[in-house]
Amino acid sequence: MSALRVGIVGAGLIGSRRADFAAAAGDAVVAVADVDSGRAGALAGRHGARPFADWRRLLDSEELDAVVVATVNRHLSEISVAALEAGRHVLCEKPPGRTAAEAVAMASAQRRSGRVLKIGFNLRFHPALARAHELFSAGEIGSPLYVRAVYGHGGRPGYGSEWRADLELAGGGELLDQGVHVIDLCRWFLGDFSEAEAILAGLFWTSAPVEDNAFVTLRTAEGQVAAFHSSWTQWRNHFSFEVYGSEGCLQVEGLGGSYGPEIFVLGRRLPGRPPEEIRTEFPEDVSWRLDWHDFVEAVAGRRAPACGGEDGVEVMRLVDRLYARARPGEAAR
Repeated sequence: MSALRVGIVGAGLIGSRRADFAAAAGDAVVAVADVDSGRAGALAGRHGARPFADWRRLLDSEELDAVVVATVNRHLSEISVAALEAGRHVLCEKPPGRTAAEAVAMASAQRRSGRVLKIGFNLRFHPALARAHELFSAGEIGSPLYVRAVYGHGGRPGYGSEWRADLELAGGGELLDQGVHVIDLCRWFLGDFSEAEAILAGLFWTSAPVEDNAFVTLRTAEGQVAAFHSSWTQWRNHFSFEVYGSEGCLQVEGLGGSYGPEIFVLGRRLPGRPPEEIRTEFPEDVSWRLDWHDFVEAVAGRRAPACGGEDGVEVMRLVDRLYARARPGEAAR
């Protein structure tokens, strides 16, 4: 397959990262759009691309195969739908909109267009998580019992006044920020959930109308439980994801960089002997490269994307339920 001609909408940290990994894979970043013309020009210049201040002009004036949508949450669905209807394949960053209705609009546009829609749940491609899922699927820890997870960062001075704390732009707080990653991982391991409860609290960034901490409990129809805490008040950046089964456990700690070394632990119960633990450390974050490769393979028709539009819809349906059922008086959506 020839190199994809890629347009980037949103030239911030994640859009820039997507552009760099697309180029490293041999694809051509030919257009960049951002409301900040300086930012669009800087990223476009780095890749020999054409800059735009308006994403509509990018769609209208360029020959593109694919579009990466990496804007604030408010615009993700609108731009993704327009790009799909214009015949482009789309990689939309998480979350897939602010509500399930916005995710449904994207998935519906994908079905009508016949193009690829991939949601940027890149955590699935971290090697420790991928290894955990491989062993889980092979029955290595027996029947699944529960998942326990923590994902958080501490923000920075002024975080409560940035766009993520703006209800109109973001659609919600930490549940929609890092929590959707954890919901996607919980679904990846345990499937659909029939029960969903949350405490969504504004504990520190009290000037913001959104939650800075989300304490979530999910339960499948078969009785497996997933419980997680996502936080904007973590003292140090932290990620942990644990899956427990009848015969052992799978534990992932860290994501590299500021989240610490990425470590995978396989724990087994051995009759008449102490539990056994096998530890593996992964020195490199390859998730962004593998996530892009997954998108390219889907565009080539070799397989469906690992995290497609329907995955996004189901995650956002859970998000809607959690916001609707959050305890009265807590930070709301």
